Order: sequence, then C-alpha cells, then structure tokens
Amino acid sequence: MDIRIGIVQSMKEIDVELPEDADREAVVKQVESTLKDDSVLWLTDRKGRRVGVPAARIAYIELGTPKSERVVGFGTA
Repeated sequence: MDIRIGIVQSMKEIDVELPEDADREAVVKQVESTLKDDSVLWLTDRKGRRVGVPAARIAYIELGTPKSERVVGFGTA
C-alpha cells in the first residue's frame, strides 16, 4: 500500500511504500491517533526504513491501493 503525505507550506510530498501486508485500518488508526496527540507519525517502508513526520506539519494524507490492485492503461475496471 502506498501512502502520500502532504507537508504544510511545502510543494513536496512524502511517498512511502508500506509493506504489502500492511493493514489499511491499522494505518488509518495510527494516523488519527498521531494527529489527535500532535505527535510524530512513524511509518516503516518495504525496505525497513523508518520515516517520521511531525503531526503539526501534515497537510493531508492519501492512502493508495496495494500495488497488485492497480490498473494500467485506458481501460476501466
């Protein structure tokens, strides 16, 4: 699953590829808890790297679908 985090007052985004077995609902709860507590959102990507983003700097978060579910081309699913 991919997660894209927009940063306040920055045109750049942080893209993190979470492990394929990442639980979408658990990630949503982790994000909500971090935003509520105004702490740091820590995510671990597929390669084991940890990414930390302070909640105060988060503008938005997009949760993507797992790589295996992506549709390529002009067709509709």
